[in-house]
Amino acid sequence: MRGLYPILLIALVLIVWEAAALLINNQFILPTVTSVAAVLLTPGADIMGCGSLISNAAASLTRVTLGFLAGVAVAIPLGILMGRFQAIRSAVDPLVQILRPIPPIAWIPLALAWFKIGLTSVVFIIFIGAFFPILLNTVDGVRRVPRTWIETAAIFGARELQVLSKVILPAAAPTIWTGLRIGFGIAWMSVVAAEMLPGASSGLGFLIIYAYNFIQIQYIIAGMIVIGVIGLGIDMILKAVEDRYFRWQEKAR
Repeated sequence: MRGLYPILLIALVLIVWEAAALLINNQFILPTVTSVAAVLLTPGADIMGCGSLISNAAASLTRVTLGFLAGVAVAIPLGILMGRFQAIRSAVDPLVQILRPIPPIAWIPLALAWFKIGLTSVVFIIFIGAFFPILLNTVDGVRRVPRTWIETAAIFGARELQVLSKVILPAAAPTIWTGLRIGFGIAWMSVVAAEMLPGASSGLGFLIIYAYNFIQIQYIIAGMIVIGVIGLGIDMILKAVEDRYFRWQEKAR
């Protein structure tokens, strides 16, 4: 029965939406559910000459993958070093804490100044969005590894790389994975904002701002729904991996 609650809530939102749209009776303010559904049910159709929902979603996914992987490649090694060595953490953490609260969208002017208009500037914004959650969770995961585990491995003659690969990384993996989930969520939000930059020619963010210029609200809402559904789908996949491989962490508590 509990599984029906989300469905009932969505149905209620759709009913209220449709009633409000009919009451307002202005498609430039709030289109009907059916007009938005017509867009969603034809995802391969071209939208005002700027591509289809599928092609723009594919462009966004390509960009977010590049930025996210770049964030992973930098954040995890740095996080391991910060978590493992106090001297590195003391040196780097103040800078991290200064930069961390700055939202990715605030970096857009610098991205344009440094990388000009194009793929690199968009990937940089996504990188910023993904980097800090992954870094902080990696540091936290490494620091939470029980000291006795590390000391026991050292007693048995394990070298630093062996301690890292056999003790620290497996123990910290659940926390690091949580950071990946959070980081991807922020990266996905960042790519949509970055695609609204001047010079963008594809992506769901571009589609939304393009439709806004022509006051085509049904395409804006359709694009927003696709963004939400893709984000939910990817997070469900990451959560399924977490439940499958890291469930032992809950049992160990």
